[in-house]
Amino acid sequence: MDRKPRRPGFLERTAELFDLPADAVAGLPKLELVGDGELRVENHKGILSYGPEEIHVSGGAYLIKITGEELELRAMTGLELLITGKIMQISLV
Repeated sequence: MDRKPRRPGFLERTAELFDLPADAVAGLPKLELVGDGELRVENHKGILSYGPEEIHVSGGAYLIKITGEELELRAMTGLELLITGKIMQISLV
């Protein structure tokens, strides 16, 4: 089954037009990876599943899958997650 590529929405196009950060305007997730041991996820919509080898996070329009070893949720607020451990793969679905 082929998936159609996601088209940019109105807010994303507006952010581009006014040269604003799309993640802040459109509520898109922002991921910051530090080495292979720390991942910060901003603008998340909640954790869908959690385990030491895989964590699924709702990013609104995206599902964020983090796989690795000894993954641990170190901190969680309404806007930001901090995940530590040996991060091997991050995928957006």
